Amino acid sequence: MVDQKKYLLFLATPDSEFAKKTYGGYRNVFVSLLGDEGEQWDSFRVVDGEFPDEKDLEKYDGFVISGSSHDAFQDTDWILKLCDIINILDDMNKKVLGICFGHQLIARAKGGKVGRARKGPELCLGNITIVKEAVTPENYFGEEIPANLRVIKCHQDEVLELPDSAKLLAYSSMYEVEMYSIKDNILCIQGHPEYNRDILFDIIDRVLAGGYIKKDFAETAKETMEKNEADRELWQKICKNFLKGQPYLLV
Repeated sequence: MVDQKKYLLFLATPDSEFAKKTYGGYRNVFVSLLGDEGEQWDSFRVVDGEFPDEKDLEKYDGFVISGSSHDAFQDTDWILKLCDIINILDDMNKKVLGICFGHQLIARAKGGKVGRARKGPELCLGNITIVKEAVTPENYFGEEIPANLRVIKCHQDEVLELPDSAKLLAYSSMYEVEMYSIKDNILCIQGHPEYNRDILFDIIDRVLAGGYIKKDFAETAKETMEKNEADRELWQKICKNFLKGQPYLLV
């Protein structure tokens, strides 16, 4: 009998009303992208101080750190504790996938620098350039490595300096670090592979209503998805190949 695969999601954000109503929460958004039948996916709301016992980390095959509205360079207790856990997981050689805030926090925990995005925030469908020669030998892309990938972006901070141990995998015209890896057990993505058009538009509407962005910025953000979609299936393949160490083919 094959042992059940177990994964843990560190949720660094509360659920929006839209996410709760439409998907039952962000946990389900991640599981729909990354999960397979027969797996166990546990989640801990670290933003609320909810953490697993350190002794239980060993039983998981992989970990995911979500995005957050919080800054990865803050020194709040839960952020510092999550930094400690990142280093523990790395010492255990566990697979860790960092998304947006997770991407930034892992860079910080491993000795890099994170701060406000130098060219300003991004809230749109973005296009990133893959560093083809860097994605091997740990190639999670499959046989054909694309020159570019579309991904939904929603952030105001960025990785300013990569840790010495990191390898740059992608960049864009806005940000020098869009994707990187550390050894074969850490993969980090600044964009949101798990987001779709509806989630992005809900976020745009909420930050506009809150006065955080101007109407023209919101309209421009939505226009980026008028004729294009994120490469969600390819992102799913990349993330699954990384987390699970097996080839996932596009259907």
